[in-house]
Amino acid sequence: MNKEKVVIPRATLDIYKYEENGLTCYEFDAILCQPPEPMVNAMVCLSLLESENDRLVGIFFHEPSILYDKISSNFSYVATELESGDCRVVFKKK
Repeated sequence: MNKEKVVIPRATLDIYKYEENGLTCYEFDAILCQPPEPMVNAMVCLSLLESENDRLVGIFFHEPSILYDKISSNFSYVATELESGDCRVVFKKK
């Protein structure tokens, strides 16, 4: 898989774009960040999801429950706990 770093205005983390199983994925890793940086970057990157084939993948140090409350009317998500105890969340537009 070839991940390409992309510049997203207002994002403070490195964002990568790649294709996987016919989906366009944007990914960031917020494990080492302190609040509110993970939520800010997620909100900025959610604006990239324009089609049903777009996904945002966020890696967080814990499940971002507060973020879910803010986005649940427009986005769905699936969270997976990683072996490290961190959380991988895949977001898509409803």
